[in-house]
Amino acid sequence: MKHRGVTVWFTGLSGAGKTTITKAVAEKLTSQGCKLEILDGDIVRENLTKGLGFSKEDRDINVRRIGFVSHLLTRNGVIVLVSAISPYRAVREELKEKIGDFVEVFVNAPLNVCEDRDVKGLYKKARTGEIPQFTGVSDPYEPPTNPTLECRTDLEEEEESVTKVLKTLEELGYLDPA
Repeated sequence: MKHRGVTVWFTGLSGAGKTTITKAVAEKLTSQGCKLEILDGDIVRENLTKGLGFSKEDRDINVRRIGFVSHLLTRNGVIVLVSAISPYRAVREELKEKIGDFVEVFVNAPLNVCEDRDVKGLYKKARTGEIPQFTGVSDPYEPPTNPTLECRTDLEEEEESVTKVLKTLEELGYLDPA
């Protein structure tokens, strides 16, 4: 399959389904011969941004670093799938401008649904104060005002969300129609 470089940025609360959708999209694209990379926020934090905390400044640095790597890959013809909470709207908008070929996917699920899905118990720890500055509980999440695409993971099956992402990439000219 022919494709152009693009950053597909999946943003949303912890537990919304960003990683699940990202992996499923990656599987479909890889099976079609696309050149891609996944930048998962948790993995990036362990490797590229180790030592950063969760203050607003550190979160902004983390997201900008992910954006820098995304930009390098995108301009070299790679499809970059970013799965990161990236809680602050202004930094996402900044990256949209810098990268250019940027598709913002709002992975939307209500907070109570995300809490119900929380297999790591992070929300519970945040509610008891064990984890300070937790996005959606004690730290804000600013949803996109005009995302390229919204996936409502509380209302859609995984396959429906994946199909919407792939269709959007085709419609925007990043993928040749299947």
